[in-house]
Formats: sequence, structure tokens, C-alpha cells
Amino acid sequence: MAEQELKRLEFRIDELIRTVERLKEENRSLRAQQHSLTSERSQLVERNEMARSRVEAMISRLKAMEQST
Repeated sequence: MAEQELKRLEFRIDELIRTVERLKEENRSLRAQQHSLTSERSQLVERNEMARSRVEAMISRLKAMEQST
């Protein structure tokens, strides 16, 4: 009986070890994905700001042209 319980416990411990390793790998993957997405978001925000500045400059030029006529 005790030997069977030990085998069951050993099996359960092995399962837990595999689960921990899988979760560690998943965590590494998610951190890499988060880093990539954060970087991409930063680039998109920068591009958005550049586009906004260009549009604002165009509007200002159009208003100036309109006022000069």
C-alpha cells in the first residue's frame, strides 16, 4: 500500500514539474510577445504623432493661403 502511494505521489510530482516547466516556457514566450507589442505600439504612436504634425502643418498652410487671397 505505501509503495503504491509513493508511486502515485512520484507521478504527481512529475506532472507538477512538467506543468511548471511548461508554464515557465509560456511565461518566457508571453514576455517576449509583450516586449514586441510594446515596441510596435511605441512605433505606431510615433508615426501617428508625425502624421498629426504633418496634417496640422498642411491645415496651417491652407489657412494662410486662404487668408492671403
